[in-house]
Amino acid sequence: METFTASDLNFSNSAIAHFNKVLKDRGRGEGVRLGIKKAGCSGYEYTFNFVDEVLDNYIAFEKNGCKIFVDSNSFSFLKGSLIDYVDDGLNQGIKFVNPNAKAVCGCGESFTL
Repeated sequence: METFTASDLNFSNSAIAHFNKVLKDRGRGEGVRLGIKKAGCSGYEYTFNFVDEVLDNYIAFEKNGCKIFVDSNSFSFLKGSLIDYVDDGLNQGIKFVNPNAKAVCGCGESFTL
């Protein structure tokens, strides 16, 4: 059973396995950067990027050998979230369960704070 904390970011084992796989398939990289930006039909959307050099001014998490970097502004909106990887037939991808989101758009790509 995985444990979750409200003051941290929480990652499912399947999300970490997915991040590790895409980094391995890419052949290089220090980890993955997660964040949010103003966009989408609900106001904000999640962002993902590869990190090729360690980002010292970011909050860093490490789980099962995978490094995840988050800027402090995004972390304040993501704190307490569960980042999961869902593989349900044709629907595959990263899913955020964010307790700070007030509403999520129908496509699941953007949210309101």
